[in-house]
Amino acid sequence: MPKGDGLLPKWQLLVAVMALFNTIQNFTTLKLTRKLYMRVPPNHVTALQARTFAVWTLTSAVVRAYAAYHIQDKTIYDIALFTYLIAFGHFSSEILIFRTARLDSAAISPVIVSTVSLLWMLRHYDFYVRV
Repeated sequence: MPKGDGLLPKWQLLVAVMALFNTIQNFTTLKLTRKLYMRVPPNHVTALQARTFAVWTLTSAVVRAYAAYHIQDKTIYDIALFTYLIAFGHFSSEILIFRTARLDSAAISPVIVSTVSLLWMLRHYDFYVRV
């Protein structure tokens, strides 16, 4: 387990582990990805799109796991924070602009995780990052 103060390092690790599950499912099936992007015809959610999403999710998982163990490193903290900002931007745009997902669907989980993580990291920036 991460040895950093507070719960944020443990949260980073938990989110990274959950992302590994999501990565595996995106490589193996389209079922959950189609539930996420439920407002488009199922044939529009392709295996290629799911694998691309899997690679992004795996990249985020690696960054967040690394941040769990190096939470005081400003560069790592900032990069982890940006992974949540990018995720928030993606899911918000899919819900509000492109309308491929709905907030009352599978999209609610990543929206909650990215929002909570962003706010938590911004609020406690000075606690963890020693500049």
